Amino acid sequence: MSSISPTSLLDDVELQPGRPPILRAETPGDAPSWAAEHRDALRAVVAEHGCVLVRGLGLRDVAGTGAVFERLSTGLMTEREAFALRRIYADGVYSSAQWPPNQPMCMHHELSYTLEFPGLMLFACLTAPTEGGATGVADAATVLEELPTELTERFEQEGWLLTRSYNDEIGASVTEAFGTDDRGAVESYCRANAIEFDWQPDGALRTRQRRSAVVRHPVTGRRCWFNQIAFLNEWTLAPEVREYLVEVYGTDGLPFNTRFGGGDPIGEDVVQLLNEVYEANTAREPWQAGDLMLVDNMRTAHSREPFEGSRDVLVAMADSVRLSDCSPTVEVTAR
Repeated sequence: MSSISPTSLLDDVELQPGRPPILRAETPGDAPSWAAEHRDALRAVVAEHGCVLVRGLGLRDVAGTGAVFERLSTGLMTEREAFALRRIYADGVYSSAQWPPNQPMCMHHELSYTLEFPGLMLFACLTAPTEGGATGVADAATVLEELPTELTERFEQEGWLLTRSYNDEIGASVTEAFGTDDRGAVESYCRANAIEFDWQPDGALRTRQRRSAVVRHPVTGRRCWFNQIAFLNEWTLAPEVREYLVEVYGTDGLPFNTRFGGGDPIGEDVVQLLNEVYEANTAREPWQAGDLMLVDNMRTAHSREPFEGSRDVLVAMADSVRLSDCSPTVEVTAR
């Protein structure tokens, strides 16, 4: 049990427009002990605000950061169905996704296309970039309220469809996404997780999975725009990147893409609108070395902005939540 009153810590949180909630820690250098002592209070801050950036912990290595992650969570998760490569530092402790530094990773909710996803995201900055690279955050309920009703009602009714074409060049390979290269094991996983699959003549795997775009937070009951519709859509890619991928793999063979749940393409105008609403509701704060950020993965979307210089941010996915406990609007059935 934490010895720190959640109320007192809430009073210390700095709230400013356009910035995430910030808490300045006073620690003699033992970050894991500080995290253990303040665990309940920190989680209360996240429950109140959806996220918090803790500044002053002085996190500087993998071992100490992993210990902090473990003390703040109820259990770290092993990533499955990854869309991009990560370096694995320890069980449940990863690098940020390997994504070109000059291209943004727009707002999304981690693993929102899976049947079991993290309720809590933990980020720690060991090395801050010289410019850019912030992990932006946006409130999912506010985004839902500001999107056109006609659009959100369609997504509520149909859900959204994620299509993936695995290869060894772009994004995560089959082995990296599923943790095995055994075809039978991959098929068993897909059946158990309501993923349609098709092996191509050259042995490549293509998958389709339909998920709910709007869910209810299992604790607050509030409706949240919870998906990766914009981030994993072809129109979010830089034009030259999209043109290259279409030329090499064809429109049906893109490493990942999203559609309306009924299968209709999502137009560039819709993706642009989604990203504009996200941007209008984004809070950001440049990373400083040693920073820690806790994010409620259902209530709060996150992004990674383009950057210059070296950027070393560790990531943990924690406190697993099942989609079936979040009032999904689209029924999915494991086979």
